Amino acid sequence: MNSITKKRTKAFLIDLAISSAVTAGVEYLLRKKVKSEAVHALITPTIVMWTLEYAQMRQRGQTIGYKKMGLALENEDGSELTSRQIIKRMGYRDTVSTLDYLKSRNTFEDKEGAILPHDRFSGTVVKER
Repeated sequence: MNSITKKRTKAFLIDLAISSAVTAGVEYLLRKKVKSEAVHALITPTIVMWTLEYAQMRQRGQTIGYKKMGLALENEDGSELTSRQIIKRMGYRDTVSTLDYLKSRNTFEDKEGAILPHDRFSGTVVKER
């Protein structure tokens, strides 16, 4: 595993911990209004994580985890990230990207771990700062 990939993994775990804490608070508030466990198990955590990630990436190109690990998400051509790119990246990462890994583990990483399939799909690249 390349150094950028290791940093990306650690950054994701940091962001997941933050998202889990926020999700616990949101679930506490929603428990009385929403009785479906499926909502609490599947929908709420996904919405919270995507909302936090989208807001941070849109504002600074970094999540808290990325900042802590010295990484930044950038557009391949150097221009500002678009909302569409961020949403495409999150959606692909949380759905199809897992299948890409299982299908072809050796070609999963590109450019020393700076480009994973969801980055390739959305036209983004992760760089060290």
